[in-house]
Amino acid sequence: MDFKDYYAALGVTKAATDKEIKQAFRKLARKHHPDVNPGDKSAEARFKEINEAHEVLSDPEKRQKYDELGANWRAYEQAGAGGPQPGGWNASSGGVPGGGFRTMTEDEMRGMFGNADPFADFFQTFFGGNEDPSPRGRNARRRHARQGRDVEQEITLGLDDAYHGTTRRLQSTLNGQSRSVDVRIPAGVGDGSRVRISGEGELGSGGAAAGDLYLRIRLTPHPQFEVKGKDLYARVPLPLTTAVLGGETEVATLGGKALRLKIPQTTQQGQVFRLKGHGMPTAGKLDQVGDLYATVDVQLPRELTPELRAHFEALQKLEEDSRLRASGSSTAAR
Repeated sequence: MDFKDYYAALGVTKAATDKEIKQAFRKLARKHHPDVNPGDKSAEARFKEINEAHEVLSDPEKRQKYDELGANWRAYEQAGAGGPQPGGWNASSGGVPGGGFRTMTEDEMRGMFGNADPFADFFQTFFGGNEDPSPRGRNARRRHARQGRDVEQEITLGLDDAYHGTTRRLQSTLNGQSRSVDVRIPAGVGDGSRVRISGEGELGSGGAAAGDLYLRIRLTPHPQFEVKGKDLYARVPLPLTTAVLGGETEVATLGGKALRLKIPQTTQQGQVFRLKGHGMPTAGKLDQVGDLYATVDVQLPRELTPELRAHFEALQKLEEDSRLRASGSSTAAR
């Protein structure tokens, strides 16, 4: 059994304040959370390590006991040291990427990672406080415990909320009890994607962890933008004169910033311009952003004043003269 340096695990000094410990834990938990790193075993191990470190250092009694151990931890173990039961919820919100983070209990960690003991032998020896800390005792408890079932719920979301991320308060009735939970929806979710909220499913039995809540995202149509994967598509109205002579036009984005798009002369109806990096972000990887495709919609005059008519008739005559000259040149060449 190796000594665990919990301060090093969180990247803080022994003199760190409670606030500094909490900030370090939240930063690391957000980075290594399984929802952000699906299938990454190294991130899973790191998440368990920082969760265990925060479990001890965020509790004044456990932290004092840990500090007293120091280099004498093995002698303390041999003397039969016991400790209080692991704590649990040290903050009001769950471990959702982009939201707040809290220490997860042993049962919750098992619910996330399976039946393998989520806490190291060092932690179990000094801070577990189990009546029977042996593998046989832990296995007996597991046989009588049953994790709560996962729950899936559909939620409709506007494209603006999907782009920026949002918080929703959900109401549900489980096991005969009404409850509400504030859920952080990360930026970049797509239609049909699922957001996992740990521990908000059905309650477990025999001390086992609750199941998880999965939110199935359904995006409502947007009046201006169409979503295809991570790319956005929009039609951009363009005056006829700008399409012919060239110039600039303004293109709105979901990010709220208006872009100036340069229009070359004789731009045709339906021509598409790509605006790189102005599409939808990717949940958990906000540096990976799709593109915005702007399709030109040339606007014809809705009213024809005498002055405009005179100009268009002059333009028509120029076009006819140009065709006649081109036809004459072709005949002479033959």
